Amino acid sequence: MITIRLATPEDAAAMLAVYAPYVRETVITFEYEVPTLPEFRRRVEETLPRFPWLLAQDDAGSVLGYAYASPYHSRAAYQWGAEGSIYLCPEAQGTGLAAPLYRCLLKLVALQGIRSFYGCITHPNPASEAFHRKLGFRELAIFPQAGYKQGRWLDVLWCCLPLGAKEDAPAPLCPFASLAPGQVAGILAETNREANTHCIL
Repeated sequence: MITIRLATPEDAAAMLAVYAPYVRETVITFEYEVPTLPEFRRRVEETLPRFPWLLAQDDAGSVLGYAYASPYHSRAAYQWGAEGSIYLCPEAQGTGLAAPLYRCLLKLVALQGIRSFYGCITHPNPASEAFHRKLGFRELAIFPQAGYKQGRWLDVLWCCLPLGAKEDAPAPLCPFASLAPGQVAGILAETNREANTHCIL
């Protein structure tokens, strides 16, 4: 059985174990060095008051992956936009887990008032690009040779998913920690039903 829940700072070590191979072995993330455990824990602690950070685990409690939102930009006028990230362990890739995990993230940030949700993808990455298209993201632009890692220059693709109408006078973004716990619990319960119905883990 799969459980998707809110991550906590105590989950930092298990999530860092999922993330570290992406840093060391791939160009999916542009980080050069694996973060230390205190640094990774700090990221979780700083994210959760403002945005959701979700974790997927199996019956044994092993972390299968995680997804979180972060600010698209720090300036006030950008507060209705956010950027998403998702990382799965090798055993969970191709199982169908990514879709419910990411859709849960999208539902939660929409509740907060996010109206534009962005993805930033090292290009080409056919699997990630197809995944985002399937969820409804629209490709915006390719930034050529935007980063350098593992001995080569890398393009970056930005894509966007609209999340609701853009009102003429939008309310300020609601911090994630201020959402009604019952609403969050309902979305998580719905997500877990979906994950355990459709995933092949």
